[in-house]
Amino acid sequence: MPRASASALDAGPASADLDTPLPLARIRLALFLAGFATFSLLYSVQPLLPEFASNFGVSAAASSLPLSLATGGLAVAIFCAGAVSENLGRRGLMFASIALAAVLNGVAAFLPHWESLVVVRMLSGVALGGVPAVAMVYLAEELPGHKLGAATGLYVAGNAFGGMMGRIGMSVLTDHLGWRTALATLSAFDLAVAIGFVLLLPPSRNFVRKTGVRLGYHLQAWGGHLRDRYLPWLFAIPFLLMGTFVSVYNYAGFRLGGPEFGLSQSQIGLIFSAYVFGIVSSSVAGSASDRFGRGPVVLAGTVCAIAGVAMTLSHVLWLVITGIVLLTIGFFIAHSAASAWVGRLGRASKSHAASLYLLAYYVGSSVIGSVSGWFWQHGGWKALVIFCLALQALALLAAQVLRKGADDSRPYGRFGPHPPRGE
Repeated sequence: MPRASASALDAGPASADLDTPLPLARIRLALFLAGFATFSLLYSVQPLLPEFASNFGVSAAASSLPLSLATGGLAVAIFCAGAVSENLGRRGLMFASIALAAVLNGVAAFLPHWESLVVVRMLSGVALGGVPAVAMVYLAEELPGHKLGAATGLYVAGNAFGGMMGRIGMSVLTDHLGWRTALATLSAFDLAVAIGFVLLLPPSRNFVRKTGVRLGYHLQAWGGHLRDRYLPWLFAIPFLLMGTFVSVYNYAGFRLGGPEFGLSQSQIGLIFSAYVFGIVSSSVAGSASDRFGRGPVVLAGTVCAIAGVAMTLSHVLWLVITGIVLLTIGFFIAHSAASAWVGRLGRASKSHAASLYLLAYYVGSSVIGSVSGWFWQHGGWKALVIFCLALQALALLAAQVLRKGADDSRPYGRFGPHPPRGE
């Protein structure tokens, strides 16, 4: 979207808006829709990995590239999106990101060659980078501290619902219409969601636009966060937990559709209904973290995720499904609490802290999600689970360090870096 257009979308009516009660319901619903569109577009191809392996003649690990490179592109874009939004504004950038990603995802549905499909999917991930980091910053800027946890939890719930419906919808539609028509249909739907989002979300009240691209300023802000005593530990949690979460969902379809269980594409897709538990748990975790603190909630979610991954070692179908449900609950509990913690520990440079958090989140998805395919190919499900449990143990260590030392009871953590001059 051109700069002027994005700026116009963020320009509110007169300053009298500051005296108008904050429309919390509209903000929460709009950010729910943003989370829905982002994750339904990003993860729509996850249930299609066995289809890609069969139709394009690629390995299981290679079949994950349309997802892994999309999340990798998203990670790179997120690193810059927070800084760009300082100039263009929050609302307009989020709308442009969702709309462009929906169009690119629709184009990918009609590409005949594997390489072109992978490239366009990567570009759609880059386009989506304007949503996650900026959404968190918008909430931190516009909402009072005691409302932030619940609103962030609902945004994460939108992520979960979008991820679930994207996966289930793709699985069911693929069985009846083929994967190409299914992907195009989902893309058109998410384009409509983008329009609903921008109509609902109020213009920013507390956003202060900055002029020019000050690279030194941004490098100083990012560097300050990376030198912080506790923020790097916080960034490690999404890298490790998101990576293991995506790994299980990436390759569960190969196992469940194989000789051991023999499930159909639609039946495998129903496994993603475990995301319902993610929706509920993320909303509850947001409120719980406001009440009990982020540290205990992150720790509890990590322990739950570890138990879930271990349970998938079973050869009994209902136990495998239960393990996936526990993994989903634990992951969304930890992510909801940790993502709200960024605004607390990040002090005034919230957009930069959020971009680093989400860079770690999506790099974990991209890198670990692909690397774990090697363990699946060479050692089967047991090797993949051992790999994931080792990474989750590191996440547990990080959560324990944060719980013991980081202050999550004040609007900004005691150990947040001093903000660069001008922020």
